[in-house]
Amino acid sequence: MTWFQALLLGLVQGLTEFLPVSSSGHLAIGREILGVEASGDLVFEVAVHAATVLATIVVFRKEIWKLLCGLFKFRYNDETDYILKICLSMIPVLFVGLFLKDRVENLFSSLLVVGLALVVTAMLLFFSQYFSARKKEDVEAAPGPRNGIGWWQALVIGIGQAFAVIPGLSRSGTTISTGLLCGVKRKNIAQFSFLMVLVPILGEAFLDVVGGDAAASTIGAVPLLVGFLAAFVSGLFACKVMIALVKKAKLSWFALYCALVGLAVILYTIVA
Repeated sequence: MTWFQALLLGLVQGLTEFLPVSSSGHLAIGREILGVEASGDLVFEVAVHAATVLATIVVFRKEIWKLLCGLFKFRYNDETDYILKICLSMIPVLFVGLFLKDRVENLFSSLLVVGLALVVTAMLLFFSQYFSARKKEDVEAAPGPRNGIGWWQALVIGIGQAFAVIPGLSRSGTTISTGLLCGVKRKNIAQFSFLMVLVPILGEAFLDVVGGDAAASTIGAVPLLVGFLAAFVSGLFACKVMIALVKKAKLSWFALYCALVGLAVILYTIVA
């Protein structure tokens, strides 16, 4: 991988991580277009995902600081409740990481999987938009759970995140759609969706370094650094944009985009 290819893929990662269109799927498509060989490890993916995590921390720095301050008061308050719900949401993806990591990595070499998963993402976005539009008045009128997220909702959203390790199945799209289908308000689901991924991705990056996977990577240090910086800068922009879009815009436009790209990828794999 050259530094220019890493730059383009980093930009793709940063822009698509927060938009509900699947960053992993677009990375796979980008590799195919650029002629980049899929590495035997996921070090580049982990690096650019870590960059978007850093972007998330920068965008939500005030909210994160407030949560940490509340947590270290050592009493059950709104901040402690929110953090515990985030921890609950991470259990399903932790299970996948511990027991199914090798199987998930094998999926990254299949463009057909990416195409099919993008179509599934489109369906999730469309139905969540339709459901939230029909239930808007009932959800707003009903008393909500503490912090706008219930315990069962946090777990179901976490299950959605666990399925979203499949390339082409958008993580933000899946978690936001799952939240909307569970009755979570738009103003609450975006922040929860972005914060719940911080620890799993940072943990994956840490395990790669400790386990020696980073040292065994076939990708050079310069492309990794360029990709990281590109993903971080573009991620800052995309994160702020997505927060505004989730609150106001229709997700059906993203559903249409995912459906068209997914079908194009499926046709490409059939013809190629």
